[in-house]
Amino acid sequence: MKSSLLDLLFFLLDKISLVSSLKLFSMPEQAQRESHSQDPSFFKRGDLLEVPRTLFVHFGIYLGNNKVAHLMPDILPAISDDECLIGKVVTNKRLILGVLAKVASIRVDTVQDFAYGGSIMVNHMDKSFKTKPLSNEEVAQRAEKLVGATSYSLLWDNCEHFVTYCRYGFPMSFQTDKVNSNVTFYFIAEYFIVTFKSIVQK
Repeated sequence: MKSSLLDLLFFLLDKISLVSSLKLFSMPEQAQRESHSQDPSFFKRGDLLEVPRTLFVHFGIYLGNNKVAHLMPDILPAISDDECLIGKVVTNKRLILGVLAKVASIRVDTVQDFAYGGSIMVNHMDKSFKTKPLSNEEVAQRAEKLVGATSYSLLWDNCEHFVTYCRYGFPMSFQTDKVNSNVTFYFIAEYFIVTFKSIVQK
Protein backbone atom coordinates (compact mmCIF):
# COMPACT_ATOMS: atom_id res chain seq x y z
CA MET A 1 0.00 0.00 0.00
CA LYS A 2 2.79 2.42 0.98
CA SER A 3 4.57 1.62 -2.25
CA SER A 4 1.55 2.31 -4.48
CA LEU A 5 0.86 5.57 -2.63
CA LEU A 6 4.48 6.58 -3.11
CA ASP A 7 4.33 5.67 -6.81
CA LEU A 8 1.16 7.75 -7.21
CA LEU A 9 2.77 10.74 -5.46
CA PHE A 10 5.87 10.44 -7.65
CA PHE A 11 3.69 10.18 -10.77
CA LEU A 12 1.70 13.31 -9.83
CA LEU A 13 4.82 15.36 -9.06
CA ASP A 14 6.38 14.24 -12.32
CA LYS A 15 3.28 15.36 -14.26
CA ILE A 16 3.19 18.72 -12.43
CA SER A 17 6.82 19.37 -13.33
CA LEU A 18 6.11 18.37 -16.94
CA VAL A 19 3.16 20.77 -17.20
CA SER A 20 5.16 23.60 -15.64
CA SER A 21 8.02 22.97 -18.08
CA LEU A 22 5.64 23.30 -21.03
CA LYS A 23 5.06 26.89 -19.93
CA LEU A 24 8.79 27.63 -19.73
CA PHE A 25 8.86 29.75 -22.81
CA SER A 26 5.46 31.39 -22.71
CA MET A 27 5.70 35.05 -23.50
CA PRO A 28 5.31 37.67 -20.77
CA GLU A 29 2.01 39.57 -20.92
CA GLN A 30 3.53 42.72 -22.39
CA ALA A 31 4.93 40.61 -25.23
CA GLN A 32 1.51 39.34 -26.22
CA ARG A 33 0.79 42.33 -28.38
CA GLU A 34 -0.31 42.67 -31.94
CA SER A 35 1.20 40.02 -34.13
CA HIS A 36 2.45 41.34 -37.44
CA SER A 37 3.33 39.68 -40.64
CA GLN A 38 6.76 40.24 -42.06
CA ASP A 39 5.86 43.68 -43.42
CA PRO A 40 8.91 45.84 -42.65
CA SER A 41 6.98 49.07 -43.24
CA PHE A 42 5.44 48.58 -39.80
CA PHE A 43 8.79 48.51 -37.97
CA LYS A 44 10.98 51.43 -36.93
CA ARG A 45 14.77 51.33 -36.83
CA GLY A 46 15.79 50.15 -33.36
CA ASP A 47 12.58 48.23 -32.63
CA LEU A 48 12.98 45.07 -30.63
CA LEU A 49 11.35 42.24 -32.60
CA GLU A 50 10.35 38.79 -31.45
CA VAL A 51 9.20 35.65 -33.20
CA PRO A 52 7.64 32.81 -31.18
CA ARG A 53 9.20 29.49 -32.14
CA THR A 54 8.30 25.97 -31.06
CA LEU A 55 10.25 25.91 -27.79
CA PHE A 56 11.42 29.48 -27.37
CA VAL A 57 11.06 33.06 -28.58
CA HIS A 58 13.69 34.44 -30.96
CA PHE A 59 14.68 38.12 -30.69
CA GLY A 60 16.28 40.68 -32.97
CA ILE A 61 16.79 44.41 -33.50
CA TYR A 62 15.31 46.02 -36.60
CA LEU A 63 17.95 48.05 -38.44
CA GLY A 64 15.79 49.48 -41.20
CA ASN A 65 15.75 48.63 -44.91
CA ASN A 66 14.19 45.20 -44.22
CA LYS A 67 17.21 44.12 -42.10
CA VAL A 68 17.33 42.58 -38.61
CA ALA A 69 20.39 42.02 -36.39
CA HIS A 70 20.05 38.89 -34.28
CA LEU A 71 22.26 36.47 -32.39
CA MET A 72 22.20 32.94 -33.82
CA PRO A 73 24.13 29.88 -32.67
CA ASP A 74 26.07 28.80 -35.74
CA ILE A 75 28.98 26.39 -36.17
CA LEU A 76 29.92 27.58 -39.67
CA PRO A 77 31.85 30.79 -38.76
CA ALA A 78 34.04 28.66 -36.46
CA ILE A 79 35.06 26.30 -39.27
CA SER A 80 34.95 28.43 -42.43
CA ASP A 81 35.88 31.91 -43.67
CA ASP A 82 33.64 31.66 -46.72
CA GLU A 83 31.41 34.76 -46.30
CA CYS A 84 29.08 33.63 -49.09
CA LEU A 85 28.46 30.30 -47.36
CA ILE A 86 28.15 31.85 -43.89
CA GLY A 87 25.74 34.48 -45.20
CA LYS A 88 23.15 31.88 -46.15
CA VAL A 89 20.23 31.30 -43.76
CA VAL A 90 21.30 29.25 -40.74
CA THR A 91 19.96 25.71 -41.01
CA ASN A 92 18.78 23.69 -38.01
CA LYS A 93 21.88 21.49 -38.25
CA ARG A 94 24.19 24.54 -38.14
CA LEU A 95 22.18 25.97 -35.25
CA ILE A 96 22.30 22.78 -33.15
CA LEU A 97 26.03 22.35 -33.75
CA GLY A 98 26.53 25.99 -32.78
CA VAL A 99 24.65 25.43 -29.51
CA LEU A 100 26.77 22.36 -28.74
CA ALA A 101 30.03 24.14 -29.65
CA LYS A 102 28.90 27.33 -27.84
CA VAL A 103 29.65 29.52 -30.86
CA ALA A 104 27.36 32.02 -32.53
CA SER A 105 27.30 35.11 -34.64
CA ILE A 106 25.37 38.32 -34.48
CA ARG A 107 24.25 38.51 -38.07
CA VAL A 108 22.09 40.70 -40.25
CA ASP A 109 19.32 38.97 -42.19
CA THR A 110 16.17 40.07 -43.96
CA VAL A 111 13.00 40.34 -41.90
CA GLN A 112 11.68 37.26 -43.71
CA ASP A 113 14.76 35.15 -42.95
CA PHE A 114 14.71 36.34 -39.32
CA ALA A 115 11.02 35.39 -38.98
CA TYR A 116 11.58 31.98 -40.59
CA GLY A 117 7.87 31.74 -41.39
CA GLY A 118 6.63 32.96 -38.00
CA SER A 119 4.68 36.07 -37.08
CA ILE A 120 6.68 38.98 -35.74
CA MET A 121 5.71 40.97 -32.68
CA VAL A 122 7.16 44.28 -31.59
CA ASN A 123 8.16 43.76 -27.97
CA HIS A 124 9.76 46.66 -26.18
CA MET A 125 9.68 44.91 -22.78
CA ASP A 126 9.66 48.39 -21.28
CA LYS A 127 7.21 47.47 -18.50
CA SER A 128 9.57 44.74 -17.31
CA PHE A 129 12.56 47.05 -16.87
CA LYS A 130 13.03 49.81 -14.32
CA THR A 131 15.59 51.53 -16.54
CA LYS A 132 14.45 53.77 -19.34
CA PRO A 133 15.19 52.26 -22.75
CA LEU A 134 17.79 53.85 -24.97
CA SER A 135 16.71 55.76 -28.05
CA ASN A 136 15.86 53.62 -31.07
CA GLU A 137 18.83 55.00 -33.00
CA GLU A 138 21.24 54.14 -30.18
CA VAL A 139 19.72 50.64 -29.97
CA ALA A 140 20.29 50.09 -33.69
CA GLN A 141 23.84 51.45 -33.53
CA ARG A 142 24.70 49.15 -30.61
CA ALA A 143 23.37 46.16 -32.57
CA GLU A 144 25.37 47.15 -35.68
CA LYS A 145 28.60 47.48 -33.66
CA LEU A 146 28.19 43.95 -32.28
CA VAL A 147 27.71 42.21 -35.65
CA GLY A 148 30.17 39.34 -36.02
CA ALA A 149 31.32 36.17 -34.27
CA THR A 150 30.53 35.75 -30.58
CA SER A 151 30.29 33.12 -27.89
CA TYR A 152 26.99 31.42 -27.10
CA SER A 153 25.30 30.03 -24.03
CA LEU A 154 21.68 28.99 -23.94
CA LEU A 155 21.36 30.28 -20.37
CA TRP A 156 23.84 33.18 -20.19
CA ASP A 157 24.49 34.57 -23.67
CA ASN A 158 21.57 34.14 -26.08
CA CYS A 159 19.52 36.27 -28.49
CA GLU A 160 17.45 37.79 -25.68
CA HIS A 161 20.59 38.85 -23.80
CA PHE A 162 21.75 40.53 -27.01
CA VAL A 163 18.58 42.57 -27.57
CA THR A 164 18.16 43.59 -23.92
CA TYR A 165 21.78 44.76 -23.86
CA CYS A 166 21.14 46.81 -26.99
CA ARG A 167 17.91 48.36 -25.72
CA TYR A 168 18.49 48.70 -21.96
CA GLY A 169 22.26 48.64 -21.54
CA PHE A 170 22.52 45.29 -19.74
CA PRO A 171 21.91 41.70 -20.85
CA MET A 172 18.97 39.80 -19.40
CA SER A 173 16.77 36.89 -20.46
CA PHE A 174 13.28 36.30 -19.10
CA GLN A 175 13.21 32.92 -20.86
CA THR A 176 16.27 31.62 -19.03
CA ASP A 177 14.99 33.03 -15.73
CA LYS A 178 11.92 30.84 -16.24
CA VAL A 179 14.11 27.86 -17.08
CA ASN A 180 16.19 28.40 -13.96
CA SER A 181 13.13 28.75 -11.72
CA ASN A 182 11.52 25.61 -13.20
CA VAL A 183 14.76 23.66 -12.86
CA THR A 184 14.96 24.81 -9.23
CA PHE A 185 11.35 23.67 -8.70
CA TYR A 186 12.17 20.32 -10.27
CA PHE A 187 15.20 19.73 -8.01
CA ILE A 188 13.26 20.77 -4.90
CA ALA A 189 10.45 18.37 -5.88
CA GLU A 190 12.99 15.60 -6.49
CA TYR A 191 14.57 16.28 -3.08
CA PHE A 192 11.20 15.98 -1.33
CA ILE A 193 10.34 12.81 -3.23
CA VAL A 194 13.65 11.16 -2.27
CA THR A 195 13.25 12.31 1.34
CA PHE A 196 9.64 11.09 1.46
CA LYS A 197 10.65 7.71 -0.04
CA SER A 198 13.37 7.22 2.58
CA ILE A 199 10.94 8.09 5.42
CA VAL A 200 8.20 5.76 4.11
CA GLN A 201 10.61 2.88 3.53
CA LYS A 202 12.01 2.99 7.09
